[in-house]
Amino acid sequence: MPETQLDMDHLSGALRRETVKKNVAAIHISGKLTLLQRKLSNVLLLNAYDALTSASTHTIDARTLAMMVGYNSNDFDTLRASLRALAETVAEWDMLDEQGRQEWGVSSLLSFAKLKSGVCEYAYSPALAQKLYDPKIYALINVQIQRNFSSGHGLALYENCYRFVRTGSTGWWSLDVFRKLMGVDGSDYYSSFKHLNAKIIKPAVNEVNKSSDILIEPEFQKKGRSVTDIRFRIKGNPQKAMFEIDDSDGVRNLAVYKTLRKQGVSDRLARQWIAEHGEKYVQQKLDYVTGQGGVKSTLGYLSAALRDDYKPPIEETQVAPSPEAIESARLRQEEKVQEEKAYAARAAERTERSRKLSVVEELVSRRNPTQRDADKRLFMAGLDNDLDREHFRSHGWRSGLNATRIFSFWEELEPEAFE
Repeated sequence: MPETQLDMDHLSGALRRETVKKNVAAIHISGKLTLLQRKLSNVLLLNAYDALTSASTHTIDARTLAMMVGYNSNDFDTLRASLRALAETVAEWDMLDEQGRQEWGVSSLLSFAKLKSGVCEYAYSPALAQKLYDPKIYALINVQIQRNFSSGHGLALYENCYRFVRTGSTGWWSLDVFRKLMGVDGSDYYSSFKHLNAKIIKPAVNEVNKSSDILIEPEFQKKGRSVTDIRFRIKGNPQKAMFEIDDSDGVRNLAVYKTLRKQGVSDRLARQWIAEHGEKYVQQKLDYVTGQGGVKSTLGYLSAALRDDYKPPIEETQVAPSPEAIESARLRQEEKVQEEKAYAARAAERTERSRKLSVVEELVSRRNPTQRDADKRLFMAGLDNDLDREHFRSHGWRSGLNATRIFSFWEELEPEAFE
């Protein structure tokens, strides 16, 4: 079934924020999902995210849901089968809590789902909802990127690597864990590393590097001549520009956005902070800055509070830090450096994209009305689905969803225009 381009205006992307502790948590989702089922699970999570811990159930129009993940909007049999598969899929976590105590848990990925009167209603178990809501534990996947994948193994590997993008490595997984993540743990064929490498690892790595915003490289650990463990080195893919997800209308209705604006934060920066750190985190830092006296630059102080995770001091007896605490601090500093580099790269990508869109506006302004109409018709003719065309009709040459195609189109009309 052909996939369709997604209308990103009404969805929020992956929410990221700096962490103050080493990320020792991971949620393992069974790899035994088809590509479309895996995409469906991501769209459902994005749809529910804002109310994930405050609402017991969530709803989405069934036809819209089907279209967003590439189903035929009338194919409710396939949609029902996929929802059933998610309800039968196990999510398992094994992590340390805030006090350093081990916590293990298991839950079905969806606690229930139903279709009624053209609406899909579904829910997560309360325990799993808490884990999914915390970006330190689980990273939301950008639905604009997941549409590029054509295999379930490739998307599964991307999801399990993407959550470690800030640390640069997944850490070592035993091959048994890796087979489980890829959904081939019950196969005798893939018990052979030769077959696993040729049919799963190499093709999945190639697809991630070709289709996503990260580049990964596998490394292997051996015991004797046998490969026992695998890990993946991760870095940003400079060839894959990240689209800015414009859900301005929804963000501007948030109380935290309005408070930021009252503090003198620009519209663009307020939306950027909320997108990168999350509504709750930004509000915490606003409350912290409000309680500080003698602040000369509220904007600068708030920016530092968000970046460095300022918190009120805790009055307690000072003790010498343990070796574990010192090591943890060093790891946090390394993570912060990596995040700052990633942030700078994203900022440069956004700046370049904004510059090119301004160039396009200038090129359009030079054309007469007849030429402008002809340009639009020619560009629309090259779009291959209704969602792309509808987004272009609504946003014109500022359509973020079609940005790459827009730049290519004008480069052909006006060579060297962006140089």
